[in-house]
Amino acid sequence: QVQLVESGGGSVQSGGSLRLSCAASGFTFSRYAMSWVRQAPGKGLDWVSTINSGGDIAYYADSVKGRFTISRDNAKNTLYLQMNGLKPEDTAMYYCAASEATGWWLLLRREPPLDEAKYWGQGTQVTVSS
Repeated sequence: QVQLVESGGGSVQSGGSLRLSCAASGFTFSRYAMSWVRQAPGKGLDWVSTINSGGDIAYYADSVKGRFTISRDNAKNTLYLQMNGLKPEDTAMYYCAASEATGWWLLLRREPPLDEAKYWGQGTQVTVSS
């Protein structure tokens, strides 16, 4: 019933760009803060970016700041991640995740507690070659 479906991943060379999408259904998308999280092979989850429910507050991990842009279209129930200047270290499975309401972490522009995210997608693979 509840679904978050990521798409847009692929293989690119260093310096290239990709635009990821996350299509949501089965819940009130506009009431949730959304995040992008990634996982490299053999590594743990690495938070990338978060955007609030209204789409007017967005912030990023230092590793992607200035290269990635998170956005959302609540009318389309879709979250996006524009990735420019890709590096091999960006290679990972990228997931979108939904978190309820406005937490302290959002107000302070901090990484959200990922274990408290309510919904997760299945991921889309991004591979960046050198």
